[in-house]
Amino acid sequence: MKNMAVAIDFGTSKVVTLVAESGGYHRCDIIGAGVVPYDGYTDGYWNTPEKVNDAIHAAIQEAETQASRRIHEIHVGVPGEFCRVYVTETTLQLQGVDPHVTPADVERIFAMADQEIQPVRGVIIHRSPAWFMVDDGKKTMEPVGIKGSTLKTFVSFIVADEFFLNDINRRMQSLGIEVAGFFSSPMGEALLFLPPEDRDRTAVLIDIGYLNSEIMAVEGDALVFHKVIPLGGAHITVDLTYGLEVAMPMAEQIKRSYIFGMPGGDNIEAVDSAGRAASFTREDVARVLEPRVDEISEQIREELNHSGVRLGSWSNVYLTGGGLAMMRGGREYLSAQMERPVRAPSPKAAKLNSPVYSSALGLMDLVFETIEQQTESGGIFDKVKGLFK
Repeated sequence: MKNMAVAIDFGTSKVVTLVAESGGYHRCDIIGAGVVPYDGYTDGYWNTPEKVNDAIHAAIQEAETQASRRIHEIHVGVPGEFCRVYVTETTLQLQGVDPHVTPADVERIFAMADQEIQPVRGVIIHRSPAWFMVDDGKKTMEPVGIKGSTLKTFVSFIVADEFFLNDINRRMQSLGIEVAGFFSSPMGEALLFLPPEDRDRTAVLIDIGYLNSEIMAVEGDALVFHKVIPLGGAHITVDLTYGLEVAMPMAEQIKRSYIFGMPGGDNIEAVDSAGRAASFTREDVARVLEPRVDEISEQIREELNHSGVRLGSWSNVYLTGGGLAMMRGGREYLSAQMERPVRAPSPKAAKLNSPVYSSALGLMDLVFETIEQQTESGGIFDKVKGLFK
């Protein structure tokens, strides 16, 4: 029997509603999508709160039309702007004459970790172990049955802002839609686009969006670091608007036409709303555009350097989002600024496989993973893993 789920993701420039069914090559197949631009949020608040309901309603209606289904229940993604990541390392002394790790021990150490981060402001929406370790042995995700005297774990907690949860609940109620649950959009995006073998060595996903940029570091199945930088693609566009003295739509054209790492070359052409063409040299555009990209890159480097996350030569970094990944040569330019290779994630869906939909696709994948955990019976570790999700 196929499962169906609906998820809504709030980006800084658009609301995306997805309707998906389980099955197919990937975990789920998108059968309906509604994408509606809006003014987003800044510093933990909606930029135009009076228009948010209209954007939600329009995105849901568009998804309903494509999927030929009515939406009565929805899973909501909590943007990085409205959630925080807390991590704690906890140690438990194992009991007994011949102690081995049991599911009860895992429950106990999980409860200890829960107590260690209290009290926190907000609501915990995810708990995930990055690893377990018995007697300073190898890190593992399957500790049950291992013999030893101590069990250690590194646990990530994602805490959502109550303002966002309450506000979205009220907005959905006004539309006659029930919220089935809240999920961390950054966590879903990172788990979907960072390969498991990379996450075992700690990996980083950078999402440079419209109004902000997010840095996500994952170890195992846990988001161990997350930071939002209030700079994104819109700031590049605004710089071009003032620096070249053009309207924002033309500045957006110029930004999308720019190619990093190509000295000289043809001029960059753009057309205004009246159909008048204008031409700009690459050097003039670079003088305005590249300093802002340098600033974003530098802030990303600084945040990673001060994150406490150990990144070695074995740790891979990936770039997504619509702010820089969509610009030709943007990933390579960021790589040079960060002084380490930056990769492009592999497409994860037949539809909406553009970097601008990474957050929404990651959210939907996380929703289906949760549904599978709730509906399928597994072994001991599956049950243990469910304690943390």
